[in-house]
Amino acid sequence: MDWKTDWGLRGRMALTMFLLFALYLVFVGALWWSRSLIFLPLMGVFVLAQLFFSDKLALYSMGASKVSEDEYPELHTAINRLSQQADLPKPDVAVADSRVPNAFATGRSKDSATIAVTTGLLRSLDQDELSGVLAHELAHIKNRDVMIMTIASFLSTVAFMIVRIGFWFGGGHEREGGSQVLIAIVASLIVWIVSYFLIRALSRYREYAADRGGAIISGQPSALASALLKIDGRMENVPREDLREQSEMNAFFIVPVKSDLIGRLFSTHPSTEQRVERLRELERELETR
Repeated sequence: MDWKTDWGLRGRMALTMFLLFALYLVFVGALWWSRSLIFLPLMGVFVLAQLFFSDKLALYSMGASKVSEDEYPELHTAINRLSQQADLPKPDVAVADSRVPNAFATGRSKDSATIAVTTGLLRSLDQDELSGVLAHELAHIKNRDVMIMTIASFLSTVAFMIVRIGFWFGGGHEREGGSQVLIAIVASLIVWIVSYFLIRALSRYREYAADRGGAIISGQPSALASALLKIDGRMENVPREDLREQSEMNAFFIVPVKSDLIGRLFSTHPSTEQRVERLRELERELETR
């Protein structure tokens, strides 16, 4: 199915990316002036490793294992059908034995992607709802979100490491060139704080885009909306120790593990209520065509 482009959403993502780009240009200038550019290639190696091994790390963190068609035939059939509708190669399929009802996609490209679901999710959703969730994850793959968010956070990671190193070594104020080191640390702190909010805003916009894309791939915005509400509601019944163990995967999940008020303010995802409202608007939009 084709759908009308949400230019408002694309515009907000473009503006956020532009602000990040402008911020990072200033940051690189500050590093050049303070003779701290050596951090860039060092962190570049780290980020490349993260990009190439993020799928394995994410699956390991969740305790997820890739499964065959013989083990989960209905899951494979659904992903194969939706992949064809999304015009994507079929990703690998993984399942994690967890009571937390959730799903995530990982992989640096369309050809090396994996969709993982939990057993809690498979027990919680009906077939239409599950298709909506799987389509959402395929939209993340189609939009190359893992690669984009990794690249977007590169210099933010550099800034964070410079701040950490600066605190460890006391900033070097009394050594020769201490003022330049101090400027690098202060600039890094500012860049890290500002980019923290911009990257989370970008992540929330990309969740909206994946919701929209997933709803179109499945052809059922209401099914995805129902799945989001059901997942969000089932979190209340999951033991707290399970939620704590998996809270670090929030950026990957379709619905983040619930946290306190401060955590929600700085969340990588919009609220479930906002996402459902947008999906209902999309449903009405499609019905008028």
